[in-house]
Amino acid sequence: MLKRIVRSRPKSETRSPRGAFREVFEAEEASLLRFAISMVRQREVAEEIVQDVFLKLHLKWEEVEQPRAWLYRSVRNGILNHLRDERVFSRDPSEIESGLAETECMEQDQLTRLEAIQVVRGLLDSLPEDDRKLLHLKYFQGMRYREISEQTGLSVGNVGYRLHHLLHRLAKKLHSLRMD
Repeated sequence: MLKRIVRSRPKSETRSPRGAFREVFEAEEASLLRFAISMVRQREVAEEIVQDVFLKLHLKWEEVEQPRAWLYRSVRNGILNHLRDERVFSRDPSEIESGLAETECMEQDQLTRLEAIQVVRGLLDSLPEDDRKLLHLKYFQGMRYREISEQTGLSVGNVGYRLHHLLHRLAKKLHSLRMD
């Protein structure tokens, strides 16, 4: 006798657009805010940039195919606009002319840094869940090998071995992308 196969719909089709937007917001807001704060060095300004970007995403939700990438690109652009505007308003006209080359160099450095951050995020996202968890416990939560061992069930030696090789693989990938 043949069994009837019931195919489930992908999550994106079963959830309402409002629920999907909320999921993206909850998943990305904190990291976008940290990212913006690290660049503009002012929490209020960073919050405003991130809030504006989420509002724009909400308005364009149906058009945006990759919300996460769209969010990071939009926040990056908002940061660069803010930094450019801040430099213009904080200088008198003679300083603007003399500092134009310096500003272009700084913007290029910031763009390079933003691109590097996005590449690293992409590499981390491409790792298996267990590897991402090890990196998160070690470098984002600051745990020691023994604490990671207790939480994951791996031996202390295995934790060290896996982290060492993970970092080595990531470094090779970054080197191959010319991002040392």
